[in-house]
Amino acid sequence: MKVMIVVTHLLGTGHLSRALTLGRAFQAAGDQVLIVSGGFAAPQLDTDGIELAQLPPLRSDGVNFTQLLDRSGSHADEAYHQQRQTLLCATLERAQPDVLITELYPFGRRSLRHEFLALLKAARAMAQPPKILASIRDILAPPSKPEKVEKADQVIASFYDGVLVHSDPQATKLELSWPVSDILSQKLHYTGFVAPAAAGPHPETQGQGEILVSAGGGSVGDEIYQTALKAARLMPEYPWRLLVGGNDAKARIAQLSQIPSPAKIEAARPDFRQMLSHVAASVSMCGYNTALDLLQAETPAVLIPFDAGKEVEQSLRAASLIPLSGFEALPTAELSPENLISAVKKVLAAQPRSAAQFQFEGAQRAVEITHDLAPPLAGDEARFEAGGSL
Repeated sequence: MKVMIVVTHLLGTGHLSRALTLGRAFQAAGDQVLIVSGGFAAPQLDTDGIELAQLPPLRSDGVNFTQLLDRSGSHADEAYHQQRQTLLCATLERAQPDVLITELYPFGRRSLRHEFLALLKAARAMAQPPKILASIRDILAPPSKPEKVEKADQVIASFYDGVLVHSDPQATKLELSWPVSDILSQKLHYTGFVAPAAAGPHPETQGQGEILVSAGGGSVGDEIYQTALKAARLMPEYPWRLLVGGNDAKARIAQLSQIPSPAKIEAARPDFRQMLSHVAASVSMCGYNTALDLLQAETPAVLIPFDAGKEVEQSLRAASLIPLSGFEALPTAELSPENLISAVKKVLAAQPRSAAQFQFEGAQRAVEITHDLAPPLAGDEARFEAGGSL
C-alpha cells in the first residue's frame, strides 16, 4: 500500500517528528511511504530511510500563525503559496497513493487551507481516489470561534474517511480541547500515543547527572534559556546544559553566551532522547513529543508550557501530567531563577515513576486502523515516482 503524509511545521518540529514516526510504522508494516514536508529542514530529526519531498518552506512569524514567512524571511506572497499548491498537487498525481494523511488539518493550519483544499479536491477527483485521513495530537489549540468548528466539520464530512487521534481516550479525550460533533465522533479513531521506540541509554552516558534544558526544535524558548543560565549560577552543585533549537541556533547561542553562567550551551542534538535516561532532571516546554520522551525515559521534569499569544495546548497537557510523580509545572508568568530552582529541587526529590503504565504504540495502532479502512492490495508492486526535493 502507498501512503502519502502531508505535514507543515511552522514553529517547532513536533508535527514533522510525529509524521516521521508514523511513516516508519507504515514502512515496518510493508507499506511504501512518502512524506511531503512544507516546513523548514530540521537537521536534528532522523529522516534516514524515509522518502521526503520538500515544498518551498514556510515558518510562522513568531507565534502569529496567520503571518507566514518564506525561505528568505519575507512574508510569503500569493505566488509563493501558489507554487507550493501546484507542487503539492503534482506530487499527489505522481505518487498515486492509496492513503492520503494530512497532519493537523483541518483542525489547524487554516492559513494553509487553500493548498490543503486543492489537495483534497485533487485526491477525490483521481481515477482511484485514496482513503483520506487526518492525523491529530492529543490536545489541539481550542477554536476561538464556533465558525472554525463548523468549517472543520464541513471539510471532514466532505473529504475525510477518518480522523486518527494520537491519544489514549482514558487519559485525554479530544473533547478536552475541541468540540466533538456527531459528524466528527463517527470518524474518530483513537490510536494511543505516537512515539518512537524508547531511545534507551546513551552509549557514552551523555548528560549524566545534569540539569538538561531544552525548548524543542524551533526558534523559541529564549526566556527559559535566559532564566536557566541565571539559575545555573545559583545551583552550582549540578552541571547545567542548554540545547538550543531552530535554524538560527548559532546566532541564538552567541547571544545567550553573553550571559555569565557555568552552563554549557549547544545546538539541539539528535541524541537528546538518549540523554534523558541519564540526566538528573529536565527543564523543557510541554509539546506532545517532549512529553512522551519524558514519560518513556522516566525523567524528573520541570514543565514550562509554551503559552505565548493565545496558546493553551501545552498548559492543558502539563496540567494532565503534574499529578504524576516527578513532574512540576511552572507558568511563564512565574518564571524566575529562584522559582525554577525550587521546581527543579522538587522533582529531584520526588519518587521515581515507571513508564510501564503508559501505552506508546500509537503509530502501530494507526497503521492497523488505516489498513482496516483501506485494505492493502495483494501483490501491489507499485512504487512512488515522486522523490527528493521539489
